[in-house]
Amino acid sequence: MTEVSGVTAAPAHEESTMTLFLVLGVAGLVLLAVSLLVGDLFDGVFDALPGDVFSSAVLGGFVSAFGFGAALSEGLGAPLGLVVPVGVVVGLVFGWFASWLTRLVRGGGSDATVTTADAVGRDAKVVTGIPAGGFGVVRVQVGGHSLQLNARAERPVEVGTEVYVTGVLSPTAVAVALVRDELA
Repeated sequence: MTEVSGVTAAPAHEESTMTLFLVLGVAGLVLLAVSLLVGDLFDGVFDALPGDVFSSAVLGGFVSAFGFGAALSEGLGAPLGLVVPVGVVVGLVFGWFASWLTRLVRGGGSDATVTTADAVGRDAKVVTGIPAGGFGVVRVQVGGHSLQLNARAERPVEVGTEVYVTGVLSPTAVAVALVRDELA
């Protein structure tokens, strides 16, 4: 460090490494932004490797976090021998986070239309009583949607009873069973 007129200045090599780390941080952010807007830039390039470890979003997250983490640790006065490992650790953490978010978004639900078959295996509530040998109405929640379906049961079921959807009878009707069978 040199002091000129009471102001301490960093040596030229520290300024150049700080600039390099900041440029890497900005380049990583640009890569991340482009991959979010356009899609994976390396689609097909790393297909031989398992998972999304080398997607453009993960690499962008790693490079930007590495650059900014290393620049921050250097700005706090850490020696170069510590700056690079700190940048690598921060980059790995953010790269993992970007990979996790990518898997979460890709594995998320779709906007597909909810069908009667989606209700099978779910709990429902009887809205209109189900008579012996006839149909009533049940309400079942499927993927955030509330479906009201005609329902048939083996025995009469009263309004408000919890039932379990066991099968599809038609596009608008299901078979149900009591969640808790009455003890005889």
